[in-house]
Amino acid sequence: MVKSKTLFACQQCGTTYPKWTGKCDNCGEWNSLVEQALASSGKSAVARSSGSILKPQTMHAIESSDASARLVTGIDDLDSVLGGGVLLGGVVLLAGQPGIGKSTLLLQVVTHMASKTPILYVSGEESAGQIKQRAVRLGGEGEHLHFVASTSADDIAATIRSDAYKLVVVDSVQTLTLGEITSAPGSVSQITNSSNVIIQAAKASNTAVILVGHVTKEGSIAGPKVLEHLVDVVLQFEGDRYGGFKVVRAVKNRYGSTSEAVIFEMDEKGLSVVENPSAALLAERQDADGSVVLATLEGNRPLLVEIQALVNPTNFGYPKRTASGFDLNRLNLLIAVLERRTKLNLSDKDIYINVVGGLKLVDPAADLAVCMAIASAAAGRRLDDGVVVFGEVGLGGEVRSASSVQKRIDEAKKLGFTRAIAPTTGKKQAFITGVKDLRQALINYLQK
Repeated sequence: MVKSKTLFACQQCGTTYPKWTGKCDNCGEWNSLVEQALASSGKSAVARSSGSILKPQTMHAIESSDASARLVTGIDDLDSVLGGGVLLGGVVLLAGQPGIGKSTLLLQVVTHMASKTPILYVSGEESAGQIKQRAVRLGGEGEHLHFVASTSADDIAATIRSDAYKLVVVDSVQTLTLGEITSAPGSVSQITNSSNVIIQAAKASNTAVILVGHVTKEGSIAGPKVLEHLVDVVLQFEGDRYGGFKVVRAVKNRYGSTSEAVIFEMDEKGLSVVENPSAALLAERQDADGSVVLATLEGNRPLLVEIQALVNPTNFGYPKRTASGFDLNRLNLLIAVLERRTKLNLSDKDIYINVVGGLKLVDPAADLAVCMAIASAAAGRRLDDGVVVFGEVGLGGEVRSASSVQKRIDEAKKLGFTRAIAPTTGKKQAFITGVKDLRQALINYLQK
């Protein structure tokens, strides 16, 4: 007789428990256990070996796959991020915040591809009428673009194995379900098993698949971490969904580099590539105290970004620190270095940092620009005109070297900057004014 057994599975790590608890002992997450009903036989299962001997091949005998068999997206920068385009048989996971433009970008891409290649767009979130309206607004419907609304991973996998399409887009993986699994869509077991079925079908039929993934409030991809291990490419869609620039970067890429990025901006016709983002970011800049221009890197692309700082006396006993586009823990560390290694007293000041354009900086060379912006706002002094700043700051106040210095310099020269405050290097350059520590940088260059 079949008995129904109830287990509680953690939605973060997949650990199961016989009863509900408020906290998962394995990963430490609170309120992440969801009830699942599993069917099991009355008799205890007996472990036995039922496999067959594998037949391996020598590496010399294996036929190499055609790495040039890629589908071009129609966006050159996006092709560079993907390593040359979407590889046939490859699985791409595109993740980003709700409303940032994932579906818009994919519909633009598949509309271009569908002029030559049969493509299937599967949506578990929107109806055919909604997709049709967006396609018309974006200016094309695609001659060979087909659409179906489904959340069944079994049906989607069977369609992929039919070899009728070169590319299948699934929006989104959190809506997929398998018939034999009783848990709700979006749970760990549903995401893991559904994605496994689709990936196996893609590899067997040499069909390219793009999966859309949701993100949590912390910004990480929702679901188990194993989802990122299963796919070939993970693209992260970042930026402010209400305005500013949006960045697509490869977090994982088995077929190309993970140091490429493409910058978009949204308009009424969809997403378009920003040809000169540095000029656009600095177009409305006012040369005032607390404003410093940072020469940073977004992937391999050099970029000039304005760092703004505001320092005010606190009205309460505990000073407030706020950062937009910059890591708050890193900001607190830099404030501690400023107080310890210079004569600035920031213990009774509220400090606000903003990266203009909605960008999120992960470049360590942004440290010196942030420190100089804070010092500039606190002292009421500003940097000279035509100066860019970059360099990593250590706990001792020393300014450490940055990567790709020449790329940063070339980008600054294009926009008319005449000097860079940067770490001292062995090779002397007329454009760079070298500084060894943070105290020297503040004393020498915050003059006005």
